[in-house]
Amino acid sequence: MFHALDLLLIGGIMLLALGAHTLGQRLHVPRVTLLLLVGALAGPEVFDLIPARVSDSFRLVTELTLAMVGFLLGERMSFRDLRQGREAIVVSLAVTLVTALLIFAVTWTVTKNLPASLLLAAIATATDPAATLDVMRETGSRGPLTRVVAQVVAIDDAWGAILFSIMLVFAELVSGNGVHLYETIGHGVYEVLGAMVLGILLGIPMAWMTGRLKPGEPMLLESAGFVFLAAGIAGTLEISYLLTCMSLGITVANRAHHHVRPFRSIEGIIEPFLATFFFLAGFGLDWEALPTLGALGAAYIVARVAGRVLGGYTGGVLAGSVHTVRVRNGACLLPQAGVAMGLALVATHRLPEVGFILPLIIGSTVLFELIGPPITMYQLRRAGEAGKGYEEEPDDY
Repeated sequence: MFHALDLLLIGGIMLLALGAHTLGQRLHVPRVTLLLLVGALAGPEVFDLIPARVSDSFRLVTELTLAMVGFLLGERMSFRDLRQGREAIVVSLAVTLVTALLIFAVTWTVTKNLPASLLLAAIATATDPAATLDVMRETGSRGPLTRVVAQVVAIDDAWGAILFSIMLVFAELVSGNGVHLYETIGHGVYEVLGAMVLGILLGIPMAWMTGRLKPGEPMLLESAGFVFLAAGIAGTLEISYLLTCMSLGITVANRAHHHVRPFRSIEGIIEPFLATFFFLAGFGLDWEALPTLGALGAAYIVARVAGRVLGGYTGGVLAGSVHTVRVRNGACLLPQAGVAMGLALVATHRLPEVGFILPLIIGSTVLFELIGPPITMYQLRRAGEAGKGYEEEPDDY
């Protein structure tokens, strides 16, 4: 059987993901962290349990996973929801921009590497909505802080992904690579605008078809087909597939009558891809690079914490939030997981010279996933909102 090893690996990763989820719930450790750790231990630099050739499929897994992640991020940019959440929009934009500025300044001071500073500034803005919302459910929180934080984590990854797409263009511009200045700028504009236009052009027929092929409920083939088609066309045209799929999701979220259902169908198949993605990310971790990231890693962590807290306070002031929301919302936004990892992988694929970004993000992700949820829980309790009965936002069907 030619692909016996591949099938064993896929099945093993699925079961490891299940075990990581179960163990993580009992130990209060995110399953992302456990999958990264297992992948790293199985890698060639530790126990060497799996042939190194499995990493040959990593890029395909990454692109498939991030195409779906980008589409799901688009759901968070529903104009109707944005109009209803003015306070959250102001806070999320302030947190995103302040965090990016602080990370850029600190990274540039430590490394004098402009492309890496631009990319890390954007990657640092991503959060982990699942971890934050899980803490709210666990503590049964309800109140102004809970409401604002829940709305912020629902959209700030989308801001971060948009910022990353722009910063990636600038990073490629300043890295040179022997390309003429104006040619690089032109390609950058083409890449960003082209991705947006392509996503809209494919999103219009996708939104129209939603619920029509099978009354009241879209087929999985319909949703997945458009997402992967969008990513494939974007790759062929050499434009950002992440931004293309996000634009696709934004278009569907705002034009489809049953706009929730295409996203739920993609959510139903993304778990195996995410599990493989995190395992292979840990598998490819360069352990030798970790000791050299001491000063940069410490600076990045401190700057990101400061950026979240300062940005949250700034946004709260600009939005006219109550005092509790101003001083506590930023500290609730520390968890960081899948989107940050995906952006780091895209960055290292496009600019191999900043390959140290990936181990830095993996290491900081583990730390923020460990300290973030307890800090969020502490802030909710100090705000007096724990134990008041968490309420889920109703889905729009």
